[in-house]
Order: sequence, then structure tokens, then C-alpha cells
Amino acid sequence: QVQLVESVGGLVQAGGSLRLSCAASRSIFSLSTMAWYRQAPGKQRDLVAAVTVGGSTNYADSVKGRFTISRDNAKNTVYLQMNSLKAEDTAVYYCNAGRSFTPKYDYWGQGTQVTVSS
Repeated sequence: QVQLVESVGGLVQAGGSLRLSCAASRSIFSLSTMAWYRQAPGKQRDLVAAVTVGGSTNYADSVKGRFTISRDNAKNTVYLQMNSLKAEDTAVYYCNAGRSFTPKYDYWGQGTQVTVSS
């Protein structure tokens, strides 16, 4: 059974930092593009950052220069380092493991709340 287990988020003041982690099942991690999405109340779920198997990254414009995604292949874990947090970063953050070619799949973590107080 595939699992994505996210770390607990938290409450942080604006300007502060927080690191999220997501441990994935070994069976899929090495094959997957790993990503973080977020969903604020009343809004759609949007991509925050992604890292491919080869290590290429891409970021939403709103987090460029503040967030860093990384993966530790030895630990089957992806991280999201969030710096200079803003109130608008408040959302539920979801870890995703995906593959767009055979075998295709798309797995999600349970979500973790990040709240930034202004």
C-alpha cells in the first residue's frame, strides 16, 4: 500500500520559517515527481513546488525565492523549506507523488495545516 506521511505543520508568525517533510513508500519514491500543493479556504488546490526524479525543480511565482523543495532519495523523503512566510501562505499543504507516463499514478498525502499570523 502506497503511503505519503506528512509532518505536522503549525502556526508561525509572518516572516518566520517552517519546514515540511513527506515520507513516501519506497516502492514509488524513486519513480515519482514529488510535489507540494496547497489549498486555502474557498480556493482551489494549487501547485507550490515540484522536484523531478532528476532533481529539476519548479515553483509557483508566489513562492519563488522564499520556498525550497528538495528530496532525499536515501530517506524517500521530500522537504519544503518555507522562509519569509506571509499570511497569504496560510493553507492546507498536501504532498503529492506523481508519474505522468506508464505506470501512471497520482498519490496524495493527508494534508497538513500551515497558519501564518500577521
